[in-house]
Amino acid sequence: MAKGYWVARMDVHDLDGYKRDYVAHNGTVFAKYGARFLTRGGTYEAHEGPARSRNVVIEFKDYATALACYHSPEYQALIKARSPFAQGEIVIVEGYDGPQPQG
Repeated sequence: MAKGYWVARMDVHDLDGYKRDYVAHNGTVFAKYGARFLTRGGTYEAHEGPARSRNVVIEFKDYATALACYHSPEYQALIKARSPFAQGEIVIVEGYDGPQPQG
């Protein structure tokens, strides 16, 4: 079964509020759904399209779990807590388990 992923791109306007009201509380929700951070901020280069200041990729055991986490009451409350401090987008995507390029 293919994994599920959140691809989040955010501009954080108030880092202290973001850390206090969002980051300090999201670990419990992510742990409940078995989430695993693959990227969490970090150095990046934007080559196409507009950039955001923060890029995060979170892995879940499958697409359904990724959706369930996002739609959970706990995470919906975190969206409200985050919104005064950051704006961006989150795309939830199903992983790919098919053939890979051969060299």
